[in-house]
Amino acid sequence: MANKPVEIVELAGDAGKYKANLSPGNWLVRSFMAGLFIAVGAALATVCSTGITIPGLKSLIMGSVFPVGLIAIVITGMSLFTGDTMLIPMAVFQKKTTWGKVFNGWFWVYIGNFIGSIFWAYLMSVGPFSKGGGPEVTLFGQNAIAIAEAKTLPYMAVGGMGLWSAFMKGIACNLLVNVAILLAISSKHMIGKFFGIWFPIMAFVSSGFEHSVANMYFIPAGIMMGANVSWGQFIQWNLIPVTLGNIVGGFIFIGAVYFYSFKKELSTVSPT
Repeated sequence: MANKPVEIVELAGDAGKYKANLSPGNWLVRSFMAGLFIAVGAALATVCSTGITIPGLKSLIMGSVFPVGLIAIVITGMSLFTGDTMLIPMAVFQKKTTWGKVFNGWFWVYIGNFIGSIFWAYLMSVGPFSKGGGPEVTLFGQNAIAIAEAKTLPYMAVGGMGLWSAFMKGIACNLLVNVAILLAISSKHMIGKFFGIWFPIMAFVSSGFEHSVANMYFIPAGIMMGANVSWGQFIQWNLIPVTLGNIVGGFIFIGAVYFYSFKKELSTVSPT
C-alpha cells in the first residue's frame, strides 16, 4: 500500500516538525550515526569498485551498493543533513515549526554527520585500506586515494567553473536524495521503502553527482591514505560548493516545489 502524493507531503512536514524539536544532544547522536551509515555505503562502494576499469560499469557498481547508508538512516530514524534540507523547511511551509529551528537543526546535524563520517574514514584507513594498519596501502586504499583526488583536483584545475560544476552536481544529487526520501515515505511497507530509496540513490551515485556527507567520508579517507589533497582544498573546492548545492536541491527543488504543488490540498495549510 502507498500513501497519496498529498499525504506524502503532509507526512514529510510531520517528520520535519518532529526533527525540529530534537535536543542538540539527540541531534548529535542521530546525525553521528547517519554520517557513519553514509560512510559505510561510500566505503562499500570504494571496495566493490576496486579493480574495475570499465567506467560505466564501475559507476554502476558504486551506485548499486551505496544506497545501504540511506536505507539504514531512513528505516532506523537517524538524521542526515541532505534529507533535513527538505524535511524541516517542509514543516515551516506547513506552519508546524519555525525558521530558527531549521537553522538550529541544520547546524547540529551537519556537525554530527561530519564526525560520524570522519570516524568511519579513520576506521577504514587503519582497516581494509592499509595492511595491518601500517603504512602500506592496499588496492582498496589506492582506490580511496584516486576517488578523493578525482573529487577535488579537477575542480581546482578550472577555478571558478569548477566551483560552479560542484555546486550544480550538489543540486542534482540532493534532488534525487530527497525524491528517495519522499518515495520511502510513500510506502507503508519495508520492501517498498527499500526500493523507493535504492533507485534514486543508485541514479545519483552512478551519474557522478556530489553528496556533501558522502564527501565528508570519501575525501578525508583519501587524505588519510596519502592523497594529494589538503584539508583546505577539500573544504574550498568540494565541501562548500557541494553543501550549498545540496541545500538548493533539497530546499527548493523538492521541499518548495512539492509544497507549492499540493499546498491547497493540505489539511494543515489554509488555501490562499
